[in-house]
Amino acid sequence: MIRCVLFDFGGVISEEGFRRALEDAADRHGLDPEALLRHAMDAVYESGFVLGQGGESDFWRALQGKMPFPETFDSFRAAIMRGFVVRPEMLALVDELRSRGIVVAILSDQTHWLDELDRRDGIFRHFDRVFNSYHLGKGKRDPTVFRDVLASLGCSPEEALFVDDSAGHVERARRMGLAAIHCEDPVTCVEAVRRRVESGAD
Repeated sequence: MIRCVLFDFGGVISEEGFRRALEDAADRHGLDPEALLRHAMDAVYESGFVLGQGGESDFWRALQGKMPFPETFDSFRAAIMRGFVVRPEMLALVDELRSRGIVVAILSDQTHWLDELDRRDGIFRHFDRVFNSYHLGKGKRDPTVFRDVLASLGCSPEEALFVDDSAGHVERARRMGLAAIHCEDPVTCVEAVRRRVESGAD
């Protein structure tokens, strides 16, 4: 029986603003978008920003050192924040699950930007808990984060479902014993979560 569902934020609960801003920047400056995304993901970890051990300037220096492009950080940051558009169908699913007595949490590799987005969009009130790597000091590249989060929720891996748009994070969750869904678009994602929760309750 599924008792706890963990949702990623960007790419699941909302559009992926970080990726969208990078793709737009790559298009403007004639860069390889996949290479820029890869460098940005490495930079956000290597700078410590996503783990609360570095700041925005550390991330920006690291990214510009890997793949420089002529843009100010302020304009890039604004594009990221605009790109995080909450998906109402996903929040409706979250509310539905909670109404059925299922514990629902965000588990996201994010920075303090997630707190700003909550102030803008009122996201957190839909969830029982929010686990943000920026405050945890640990992200989903470390699979023990799943163990820590489930212990905090009082849920075993066999009782948990994890939903993420990253195939790598999904695979790490499965290795830790959780059921996991690779969310590629909101419509099929909502259907897949409902099917898994209903089958797990039989």
